Amino acid sequence: MAARSVEVRDRPWRDPLAVAAGLRHREGPLALLSDGGVLGRWSFVAAEPDLIHVGPTAPGATLDLLRRPDLAAGVVGLLAYDAGARCATGPRELVWPDLMLARYPAMLAFDHQGEMVRIFGRGDTLDAARAAAARAESWLSGATEAACPPAPADGFKAEAPPEAYLAAVADVVARIASGQLYQANIARAWTGDLKAGADPFDVMLRLADRAAAYGAFWRLGDRAVVSNSPELFLTFDPASRRIESRPIKGTRPRDPDPVRDAALAVELSASLKDRAENLMIVDLMRNDLSRVAGPGSVSVSTLFEVESHPTVHHLVSTVSGLARPDIGPADLLEATFPPGSITGAPKHEAMKVIAGHEPPRGPWCGSLFHIEDDGRLTASVLIRTASFEREDGRWRFRTLAGAGIVADSDPAAELAETDAKIRALREALTGT
Repeated sequence: MAARSVEVRDRPWRDPLAVAAGLRHREGPLALLSDGGVLGRWSFVAAEPDLIHVGPTAPGATLDLLRRPDLAAGVVGLLAYDAGARCATGPRELVWPDLMLARYPAMLAFDHQGEMVRIFGRGDTLDAARAAAARAESWLSGATEAACPPAPADGFKAEAPPEAYLAAVADVVARIASGQLYQANIARAWTGDLKAGADPFDVMLRLADRAAAYGAFWRLGDRAVVSNSPELFLTFDPASRRIESRPIKGTRPRDPDPVRDAALAVELSASLKDRAENLMIVDLMRNDLSRVAGPGSVSVSTLFEVESHPTVHHLVSTVSGLARPDIGPADLLEATFPPGSITGAPKHEAMKVIAGHEPPRGPWCGSLFHIEDDGRLTASVLIRTASFEREDGRWRFRTLAGAGIVADSDPAAELAETDAKIRALREALTGT
């Protein structure tokens, strides 16, 4: 198959959220909205994909689509957590497609540092690529400075009482004490309905003042996701062959008192429990990356950094390596998915334990990924994420928050951690 043609144009800066708001009612609207920080230089906005895959795949073949030449670049995909966990859990109820994948002929890339917009048009011929670029350029004039809408959700109901979570944490601590595993990430879930006339993009607008490095809105048909994730799962630069992962483990809530807030960050940095939790996942990610990296190239470039976000402080480390020459994005995802930070150690055993305490997760703690024209991969961990499904014209949501359980975990403290993690999404949905 001949290589697809690409037309690239540069234009003056526009606000990516405003451009995305102008496209919210088109087919397949996409907004990968970064915070413009060190990890989030680029945002991407698109609509009207020309190729879509939504659904389960044959066992072991979920990512084979990414090996097709026409889907190897310029695509966005979502891998559901359960697609990767099934190797440990066996067949379970399918609550979300294993893989959602879309190819966008027209796309806008927003360079927050350079304050410019790069227009991409893709097609089988140069004329088709130029037409797609012209279509993308027209989206800039349709930018809409949308005001923050009222809270769109009718309620925010826990799927299980807090006591069930406390019991689950206690059970995992006992399993760790017996030697079954070292760590497992156990989550709670909440559900509710959006009000008549409200839609998932309203939630994205309400998160605008809490932007994260890997914020996202994506709708395909009657499914949508809104994510305010700060966590990088993988990046891959095909030119340098560099792979990078930045697992998050360790959390403290933010405090409105600056003195108390700073003390909580220091407490997190010094916590032996949180450092041990983080280190276990660093070791797991080193092992996962070693499956696709050249011998001796996997290293830990930073360890136990404190990152502060609008509602929480996090402990973050960076693991990197150099991919072998035969490795591409599909191989990287297959070797490492689901992310170690939201499973546990050992990963296979942790996923079995998680399945014993939780129904299927769906997209939560899966990964949203983007493969650019040069094959560059960016994949987030879908924490701080709500999924939406539309029935009879009305949207229903589900969202989760979890905590890494280790030998000295206190169930009440882990319960409080999930409340801190879900706070931004709960407020965006309900206003409280």
